[in-house]
Amino acid sequence: MAEAVRWGKRGARVNTISPGIIFTPLARDELNGPRGEGYRRMIELSAAGRGGTPDEVGAVGALLMGPEGTFITGSDFLMDGGVTAAYWYGDLAPK
Repeated sequence: MAEAVRWGKRGARVNTISPGIIFTPLARDELNGPRGEGYRRMIELSAAGRGGTPDEVGAVGALLMGPEGTFITGSDFLMDGGVTAAYWYGDLAPK
């Protein structure tokens, strides 16, 4: 957000995309590795109940870079299918 203020004076917009588990070859290796059970549990207990796709991340990037996104700046787009929400408010929440 601070950089959006600073760079906004030069006409730039600054946003970030924070993806969760996105099904790429590396993610598939992780899901089958030593931490795989924990990752699969996160996905299962998330609101979406699935991992994301590279195309879904690309769609958010296209929105931010395209004419429809010209009023968006200083924002972080958390796109994790609800894993973070499940951690704080759902079945993944610490007891």
